[in-house]
Amino acid sequence: MAVFPLLLLILMVPSSSNAQWPPSPGYWPSSRFRSMNFYQGYRNLWGYSHQRAEQNAFTIWLDSTSGSGFKSVKPFRSGYFGASIKLQPGYTAGSIYKNGVLIFVINQRQLSNSEAHPGYHDEVDIEFLGTTFGKPYTLQTNVYIRGSGDGRLIGREMKFHLWFDPTKTFHRYAIPWSPKEIMFLVDDVPIRRYLMKSATTFPLRPMWVYGSIWDASSWATEDGKYRADYRYQPFVARYTNFKASGCSAYSPAWCHPESVSPFRSGGLTKQQSRSMRWLPDGL
Repeated sequence: MAVFPLLLLILMVPSSSNAQWPPSPGYWPSSRFRSMNFYQGYRNLWGYSHQRAEQNAFTIWLDSTSGSGFKSVKPFRSGYFGASIKLQPGYTAGSIYKNGVLIFVINQRQLSNSEAHPGYHDEVDIEFLGTTFGKPYTLQTNVYIRGSGDGRLIGREMKFHLWFDPTKTFHRYAIPWSPKEIMFLVDDVPIRRYLMKSATTFPLRPMWVYGSIWDASSWATEDGKYRADYRYQPFVARYTNFKASGCSAYSPAWCHPESVSPFRSGGLTKQQSRSMRWLPDGL
Protein backbone atom coordinates (compact mmCIF):
# COMPACT_ATOMS: atom_id res chain seq x y z
CA MET A 1 0.00 0.00 0.00
CA ALA A 2 1.43 3.33 -0.84
CA VAL A 3 1.04 6.52 1.06
CA PHE A 4 2.27 9.97 0.13
CA PRO A 5 4.14 12.31 2.56
CA LEU A 6 4.20 14.90 5.62
CA LEU A 7 5.63 14.11 9.70
CA LEU A 8 3.09 13.67 8.25
CA LEU A 9 -0.57 11.80 10.30
CA ILE A 10 -8.08 15.14 9.31
CA LEU A 11 -11.31 16.47 8.59
CA MET A 12 -12.68 16.33 5.13
CA VAL A 13 -12.41 19.51 3.16
CA PRO A 14 -13.95 20.64 -0.11
CA SER A 15 -12.40 19.17 -3.24
CA SER A 16 -9.45 20.82 -4.93
CA SER A 17 -11.77 22.15 -7.60
CA ASN A 18 -13.53 24.25 -4.98
CA ALA A 19 -12.36 27.83 -5.31
CA GLN A 20 -13.22 28.64 -1.69
CA TRP A 21 -10.54 28.76 0.97
CA PRO A 22 -11.01 28.57 4.72
CA PRO A 23 -11.06 31.78 6.77
CA SER A 24 -7.59 32.85 7.84
CA PRO A 25 -6.61 31.19 11.14
CA GLY A 26 -5.01 34.50 12.13
CA TYR A 27 -2.08 32.68 13.72
CA TRP A 28 0.74 30.73 12.05
CA PRO A 29 2.45 28.28 14.43
CA SER A 30 4.84 27.04 11.74
CA SER A 31 6.65 30.39 11.89
CA ARG A 32 7.67 29.68 15.50
CA PHE A 33 9.76 26.62 14.65
CA ARG A 34 13.06 26.48 12.78
CA SER A 35 13.43 24.27 9.72
CA MET A 36 16.18 21.66 9.48
CA ASN A 37 17.63 19.60 6.69
CA PHE A 38 16.83 15.91 6.56
CA TYR A 39 20.06 14.63 8.10
CA GLN A 40 19.80 16.93 11.11
CA GLY A 41 16.82 15.05 12.41
CA TYR A 42 16.22 11.84 10.44
CA ARG A 43 17.84 8.68 9.12
CA ASN A 44 16.96 6.08 6.53
CA LEU A 45 14.77 3.26 7.80
CA TRP A 46 14.22 1.17 4.66
CA GLY A 47 14.31 1.48 0.88
CA TYR A 48 17.54 3.47 0.85
CA SER A 49 17.82 3.11 -2.94
CA HIS A 50 14.42 4.84 -3.24
CA GLN A 51 15.46 8.05 -1.48
CA ARG A 52 17.31 11.09 -2.74
CA ALA A 53 18.62 14.05 -0.76
CA GLU A 54 18.80 17.36 -2.60
CA GLN A 55 19.96 20.77 -1.42
CA ASN A 56 16.68 21.85 0.13
CA ALA A 57 14.44 18.81 -0.34
CA PHE A 58 14.21 15.09 0.26
CA THR A 59 12.49 12.73 -2.18
CA ILE A 60 11.15 9.21 -1.65
CA TRP A 61 9.40 6.98 -4.16
CA LEU A 62 7.62 3.70 -4.70
CA ASP A 63 8.00 1.37 -7.68
CA SER A 64 7.40 -2.33 -8.29
CA THR A 65 10.56 -3.27 -6.39
CA SER A 66 10.25 -1.23 -3.20
CA GLY A 67 8.90 1.74 -1.32
CA SER A 68 10.87 3.81 1.16
CA GLY A 69 10.79 5.12 4.72
CA PHE A 70 12.69 7.24 7.21
CA LYS A 71 12.68 7.81 10.97
CA SER A 72 13.71 10.51 13.44
CA VAL A 73 17.03 9.99 15.19
CA LYS A 74 15.40 10.35 18.61
CA PRO A 75 12.01 9.69 20.20
CA PHE A 76 9.81 12.50 21.56
CA ARG A 77 7.19 12.73 24.25
CA SER A 78 5.67 15.96 22.89
CA GLY A 79 6.39 18.70 20.36
CA TYR A 80 5.71 20.15 16.92
CA PHE A 81 6.35 17.86 13.92
CA GLY A 82 5.85 18.97 10.36
CA ALA A 83 7.12 19.30 6.83
CA SER A 84 6.16 20.80 3.50
CA ILE A 85 5.15 18.15 0.99
CA LYS A 86 4.37 17.97 -2.70
CA LEU A 87 2.52 14.97 -4.12
CA GLN A 88 2.56 13.34 -7.53
CA PRO A 89 -0.30 14.06 -9.96
CA GLY A 90 -2.12 11.45 -12.03
CA TYR A 91 -2.80 7.82 -11.17
CA THR A 92 -1.45 6.96 -7.72
CA ALA A 93 -4.12 4.47 -6.55
CA GLY A 94 -3.03 1.90 -4.00
CA SER A 95 -0.18 4.03 -2.70
CA ILE A 96 0.07 5.61 0.70
CA TYR A 97 2.14 8.56 1.77
CA LYS A 98 2.43 8.42 5.54
CA ASN A 99 3.80 10.86 8.07
CA GLY A 100 3.45 11.13 11.74
CA VAL A 101 4.65 10.11 15.25
CA LEU A 102 3.58 10.59 14.80
CA ILE A 103 3.72 8.79 11.59
CA PHE A 104 3.69 10.17 8.05
CA VAL A 105 1.65 7.72 5.12
CA ILE A 106 2.05 8.99 2.17
CA ASN A 107 2.39 7.85 4.97
CA GLN A 108 3.07 11.43 5.03
CA ARG A 109 3.91 12.08 8.62
CA GLN A 110 3.61 9.76 11.55
CA LEU A 111 4.38 9.48 15.23
CA SER A 112 4.72 5.93 16.47
CA ASN A 113 6.44 3.60 18.91
CA SER A 114 5.61 0.39 17.03
CA GLU A 115 9.20 -0.85 17.14
CA ALA A 116 9.41 -0.37 20.90
CA HIS A 117 5.93 -1.80 21.59
CA PRO A 118 5.04 -4.23 18.76
CA GLY A 119 1.34 -5.08 18.74
CA TYR A 120 0.68 -2.59 21.55
CA HIS A 121 1.93 0.64 20.04
CA ASP A 122 0.70 4.24 19.87
CA GLU A 123 0.42 6.05 16.55
CA VAL A 124 -0.68 9.48 15.37
CA ASP A 125 -0.43 10.14 11.66
CA ILE A 126 -1.37 12.03 8.54
CA GLU A 127 -1.77 9.92 5.42
CA PHE A 128 -2.39 10.71 1.77
CA LEU A 129 -4.30 7.93 0.06
CA GLY A 130 -3.45 7.47 -3.61
CA THR A 131 -6.09 8.37 -6.19
CA THR A 132 -7.15 7.91 -9.81
CA PHE A 133 -7.24 10.35 -12.73
CA GLY A 134 -9.46 13.37 -12.12
CA LYS A 135 -10.16 12.64 -8.45
CA PRO A 136 -8.68 14.49 -5.45
CA TYR A 137 -6.34 12.96 -2.92
CA THR A 138 -7.86 11.91 0.39
CA LEU A 139 -6.03 13.12 3.48
CA GLN A 140 -6.55 10.78 6.43
CA THR A 141 -5.68 11.38 10.08
CA ASN A 142 -5.32 8.51 12.56
CA VAL A 143 -4.99 8.14 16.31
CA TYR A 144 -4.21 4.69 17.72
CA ILE A 145 -3.52 4.03 21.40
CA ARG A 146 -1.88 0.83 22.66
CA GLY A 147 -2.69 -0.98 19.45
CA SER A 148 -6.35 0.04 19.37
CA GLY A 149 -8.12 2.26 16.88
CA ASP A 150 -11.63 1.49 18.15
CA GLY A 151 -13.69 4.46 17.00
CA ARG A 152 -15.93 4.14 20.05
CA LEU A 153 -13.03 4.77 22.39
CA ILE A 154 -10.22 6.38 20.42
CA GLY A 155 -10.04 8.90 17.60
CA ARG A 156 -9.24 6.51 14.79
CA GLU A 157 -9.52 7.75 11.19
CA MET A 158 -10.94 11.03 9.93
CA LYS A 159 -10.72 11.74 6.20
CA PHE A 160 -10.72 15.01 4.27
CA HIS A 161 -10.54 16.45 0.79
CA LEU A 162 -8.28 19.49 0.71
CA TRP A 163 -9.28 22.91 -0.58
CA PHE A 164 -6.27 22.98 -2.92
CA ASP A 165 -4.41 20.65 -5.28
CA PRO A 166 -1.50 19.16 -3.26
CA THR A 167 0.34 18.23 -6.47
CA LYS A 168 0.83 21.82 -7.69
CA THR A 169 3.25 23.05 -5.05
CA PHE A 170 4.49 22.38 -1.52
CA HIS A 171 2.04 22.74 1.37
CA ARG A 172 2.68 22.53 5.12
CA TYR A 173 1.37 19.58 7.16
CA ALA A 174 2.00 19.34 10.88
CA ILE A 175 1.08 17.47 14.06
CA PRO A 176 1.56 19.47 17.28
CA TRP A 177 1.38 17.08 20.24
CA SER A 178 1.19 18.33 23.84
CA PRO A 179 0.21 16.58 27.10
CA LYS A 180 -3.26 18.13 26.69
CA GLU A 181 -4.10 17.76 23.00
CA ILE A 182 -3.07 16.73 19.50
CA MET A 183 -3.69 19.07 16.59
CA PHE A 184 -3.62 18.37 12.86
CA LEU A 185 -2.66 21.41 10.77
CA VAL A 186 -2.64 22.06 7.02
CA ASP A 187 -0.95 25.33 6.05
CA ASP A 188 -1.47 26.31 9.71
CA VAL A 189 -5.23 25.79 9.43
CA PRO A 190 -6.43 23.42 12.17
CA ILE A 191 -8.46 20.60 10.64
CA ARG A 192 -8.75 18.30 13.65
CA ARG A 193 -8.29 18.62 17.41
CA TYR A 194 -7.95 15.56 19.63
CA LEU A 195 -8.16 16.26 23.37
CA MET A 196 -6.61 14.35 26.24
CA LYS A 197 -9.65 12.93 28.10
CA SER A 198 -8.04 9.98 29.86
CA ALA A 199 -4.74 8.12 30.02
CA THR A 200 -6.32 5.17 28.19
CA THR A 201 -7.23 7.21 25.08
CA PHE A 202 -4.21 9.48 24.71
CA PRO A 203 -0.57 8.75 23.73
CA LEU A 204 1.66 9.24 26.76
CA ARG A 205 4.67 7.10 25.81
CA PRO A 206 7.56 8.48 23.70
CA MET A 207 7.21 8.15 19.92
CA TRP A 208 9.47 8.54 16.89
CA VAL A 209 8.64 10.53 13.77
CA TYR A 210 8.36 8.52 10.55
CA GLY A 211 7.73 9.18 6.90
CA SER A 212 7.13 6.56 4.22
CA ILE A 213 5.57 5.57 0.94
CA TRP A 214 4.36 2.02 0.29
CA ASP A 215 1.84 -0.14 -1.55
CA ALA A 216 -1.48 -0.41 0.28
CA SER A 217 -3.56 -1.63 -2.61
CA SER A 218 -5.79 -3.74 -0.38
CA TRP A 219 -7.44 -0.70 1.22
CA ALA A 220 -5.93 2.68 0.33
CA THR A 221 -8.02 3.84 -2.65
CA GLU A 222 -11.79 3.50 -2.30
CA ASP A 223 -11.37 0.54 0.07
CA GLY A 224 -9.18 -1.37 -2.38
CA LYS A 225 -11.34 -0.88 -5.47
CA TYR A 226 -8.37 0.62 -7.34
CA ARG A 227 -4.94 -0.96 -6.92
CA ALA A 228 -1.43 0.27 -7.63
CA ASP A 229 -0.72 0.24 -11.37
CA TYR A 230 3.02 0.13 -11.92
CA ARG A 231 2.69 1.27 -15.50
CA TYR A 232 2.64 4.74 -13.89
CA GLN A 233 5.66 4.21 -11.63
CA PRO A 234 7.52 5.65 -9.89
CA PHE A 235 5.15 7.23 -7.34
CA VAL A 236 7.03 10.15 -5.86
CA ALA A 237 6.72 12.39 -2.79
CA ARG A 238 8.95 15.38 -2.11
CA TYR A 239 9.60 16.90 1.33
CA THR A 240 11.16 20.14 2.43
CA ASN A 241 11.06 22.37 5.54
CA PHE A 242 11.39 19.55 8.04
CA LYS A 243 10.48 20.63 11.56
CA ALA A 244 10.73 18.54 14.72
CA SER A 245 10.88 20.57 17.91
CA GLY A 246 9.84 19.63 21.40
CA CYS A 247 10.67 17.45 24.36
CA SER A 248 12.60 14.32 23.49
CA ALA A 249 12.41 11.17 25.58
CA TYR A 250 15.72 12.26 27.12
CA SER A 251 14.63 15.79 28.10
CA PRO A 252 14.24 16.69 31.79
CA ALA A 253 10.81 16.21 33.37
CA TRP A 254 10.20 19.96 33.47
CA CYS A 255 10.43 20.27 29.66
CA HIS A 256 7.19 21.47 28.04
CA PRO A 257 6.56 21.94 24.32
CA GLU A 258 5.99 25.41 22.97
CA SER A 259 2.30 26.16 22.54
CA VAL A 260 0.98 26.30 18.97
CA SER A 261 -1.60 28.88 20.01
CA PRO A 262 -1.10 32.40 21.37
CA PHE A 263 -2.18 31.02 24.75
CA ARG A 264 0.44 29.39 26.94
CA SER A 265 -2.23 26.99 28.17
CA GLY A 266 -2.94 25.83 24.60
CA GLY A 267 -6.29 25.69 22.88
CA LEU A 268 -7.58 27.60 19.86
CA THR A 269 -8.34 31.25 19.32
CA LYS A 270 -11.80 32.21 18.10
CA GLN A 271 -10.35 32.79 14.65
CA GLN A 272 -8.67 29.37 14.59
CA SER A 273 -11.90 27.74 15.73
CA ARG A 274 -13.75 29.55 12.96
CA SER A 275 -11.28 28.18 10.40
CA MET A 276 -11.74 24.64 11.68
CA ARG A 277 -15.56 24.93 11.73
CA TRP A 278 -15.42 25.99 8.05
CA LEU A 279 -14.43 22.41 7.23
CA PRO A 280 -16.99 19.60 7.04
CA ASP A 281 -16.77 16.97 9.79
CA GLY A 282 -14.87 14.43 7.71
CA LEU A 283 -15.62 12.01 4.87
